[in-house]
Amino acid sequence: MSESVATTKIEERPSNGYRNYVLFILTLVYAFNFVDRQIIGILSPFIKADLGLDDFQLGLLKGFAFALLYTIVGIPIAWLADRYSRVNIVAISLTVWSGFTAISGYAANFTQLAIARVGVGIGEAGGSPPSHSMISDLFSPSERAKALAIYSLGIPFGIMAAYFAAAFFSSGGETNWRIVMIAVGIPGIVLAIIMKLTIKEPARTVVKSGPAQMKLLTAISTLLRIPTWWGMCLGISFGSFGNYAISAWIIDFYVRIHPDMGIQTLLITFGIINGTAYAGGVWIGGVIADRWGKIDRRGYAWLPTIAMIVGVPCFVMSLHVGSPYMSMAFMTVLLFGSGMYLGPCFAIAQTLAPVNARAMSTALFFFVLNIIALGGGPTFVGIISNEYTESMGSGEALRFSMTLLTVPYVLSIITFYWASTTIRKDWDIAEKAQAEA
Repeated sequence: MSESVATTKIEERPSNGYRNYVLFILTLVYAFNFVDRQIIGILSPFIKADLGLDDFQLGLLKGFAFALLYTIVGIPIAWLADRYSRVNIVAISLTVWSGFTAISGYAANFTQLAIARVGVGIGEAGGSPPSHSMISDLFSPSERAKALAIYSLGIPFGIMAAYFAAAFFSSGGETNWRIVMIAVGIPGIVLAIIMKLTIKEPARTVVKSGPAQMKLLTAISTLLRIPTWWGMCLGISFGSFGNYAISAWIIDFYVRIHPDMGIQTLLITFGIINGTAYAGGVWIGGVIADRWGKIDRRGYAWLPTIAMIVGVPCFVMSLHVGSPYMSMAFMTVLLFGSGMYLGPCFAIAQTLAPVNARAMSTALFFFVLNIIALGGGPTFVGIISNEYTESMGSGEALRFSMTLLTVPYVLSIITFYWASTTIRKDWDIAEKAQAEA
């Protein structure tokens, strides 16, 4: 990581083929990010039985233990990514989180597994900020939501792969969670080597005047003064509070509420739902946002608002209908709608940021998002469920705690709509600043 921004040479624009290859590799890296992030939630019932954990401990493993250093380390890593080789940072980070995922398979108790999860979180902190920065240098503003939506496909495809991996190692209603952890961790190390050998550091957008990179505190204070940046950040944060909680607890929910469903059928079904409906929402959201945004920039905020207004009532119904298949159908609608906000949100985080603070913009975006959503969502559900298990039973306590996720979902709708009232002005200010830079 010795190549600084100040010495980066201006190069010709890469070919479309190469740009798409880089985007594919970064998307694959992001998929591994979510395989390793979500696998513990998918394997939760088996880990609970093997290690004798309660819902409070499971909530900590799924949320707080992972998010503890993930949220903090992202800021200094973004500072490095705005100055040094982003390819090296992502490759090293991928190696670290994949290694700790594999090590998780050897954990003998809660403490050892918690330490491994902290290690996964530290590694994953170096994934998205440098990746978003590279994508923004490779794709123009009019292509950015679509490119970042493709990158965001790593989320549903990663979750799908995690479900399929768990299903593959399931037999007779049981899953060897240790083997799954090792099996999904090792391939990430191989991908890190491929990335390092085949991708060159993209040429950065040239800053014509002023410092090549903003100072840390200057970058943070600049971003925090942009109302639309805040609106989109809080919108995705409140929405992801619910989504992360669902990803972490959905298998536990169906095992407890719909125990007649076979575990392999459950895992494969949710893998397919994430790989089709959720992925479709992510892709379509990016395409629609870019097209709508050319007509009216408020489309970047209106689209998530509308998608969540449709999805949230379906989520509530999914928790309370008697049929597991009807429940999954309603859950599919939520996943499709919530996938649609990823591309627009990430595009706004890059478009409104000064060109010399793009990695920092994503890191700060993820800091707010993950301290609220990743740390809060799974942990909140675990705490509430554990508190009411004795009086309501484990199944009803979990259903009640997940129903409370309606509150952050409504807050997500409100903040997305608020962002639509400020986006035109903030976009004009950003365009003027970048033209003068």
